[in-house]
Amino acid sequence: MPKNVLIGRSTKELEEWAISQGEPAFRGRQLHHWLYTKGAENLEAITVLPKAWRKSLLEDGYQVGRLKEIKRLVSLDSTIKLLLETNDGLNIESVGIPTDHRLTVCVSSQVGCPMACSFCATGKEGLLRSLDAYEIVSQVISIREVMGRRPSNVVFMGMGEPLLNMEQVLIAIRSINRDLGIGQRRITISTVGVSNTLPTLAEQAISILGRAQFTLAVSLHAPNQELREKIIPTARSYTFNSLLEDCKHYFSITGRRVSFEYILLGELNDQPEHANELAQVLKGSQSHVNLIPYNPIADGQFRRPSFNRVADFRRILERNGIVSSIRSSRGLDKNAACGQLRRDHSQMLTQPDVTYEDLTIG
Repeated sequence: MPKNVLIGRSTKELEEWAISQGEPAFRGRQLHHWLYTKGAENLEAITVLPKAWRKSLLEDGYQVGRLKEIKRLVSLDSTIKLLLETNDGLNIESVGIPTDHRLTVCVSSQVGCPMACSFCATGKEGLLRSLDAYEIVSQVISIREVMGRRPSNVVFMGMGEPLLNMEQVLIAIRSINRDLGIGQRRITISTVGVSNTLPTLAEQAISILGRAQFTLAVSLHAPNQELREKIIPTARSYTFNSLLEDCKHYFSITGRRVSFEYILLGELNDQPEHANELAQVLKGSQSHVNLIPYNPIADGQFRRPSFNRVADFRRILERNGIVSSIRSSRGLDKNAACGQLRRDHSQMLTQPDVTYEDLTIG
């Protein structure tokens, strides 16, 4: 994490930093309150600090570390998607998904993604860079402010592959947990699977967080190796069986059950035979499968499965003793698929004739 950024630092770290600046320790506690509770966007806003010190910090290049909001889309179901700009001018997406009893924040871990999953808008753009921990924490704060309520859950299901940015993701989780007060059990890391990373994730989580209490969600999207390769190109170098073995290894280290995600692509992987095969593969693992009906993207090659097909798929799993749920689609009227807002924004900058129905934040 950059030395000149304040978000991502704990109370103790801010106290020690304040002392190193020649200020009393309580200044660090004040900073912590303004960064994480009041959501200060810049140093000038932290009026509780001495004016001379604020001026000195600005001259030395220190910054809060908040990302700039570029666009905001509000769906009919109140889901909000933000396009945020990093300090180096790159764009990422964050989503706030509200219900009556919870607010889930979907955060990005990278700018773009190198995994090139065939159904994903983000994967079509490639990877520019990984995010620093403060850029991840800032997303949660931004959604909290826009929606005017405290987030209850955080999911790493936005842009990027979290396990290719493992250390910064875990540092961000530590801050989200300790500084923003969101319990680890309400945080989920979603991965499509990267060879030789799950045991490392377990060990680093224990090292950085003290214990691995977050949920690990592994995206299978197919019941066998052949079909998985068609959907996820990187599966060619990380076989289906190896991934499942690594999931067992992760459980042996952390004691935390792995959840599985399965995106249902109309007529490709949503047939009864696929459900039966998946059930046999996972039988006896006490696994939970989260079924995700596909959200169509522009120029995408797949289509959304019918409601009956999704329901039948789940019934087959349940009949075979596999606990499952269907993720309700949110924001379908406002480019719900991950990466679409960033992609469309880029097209607007190069194609002035593209129209866009949104709420622009000036």
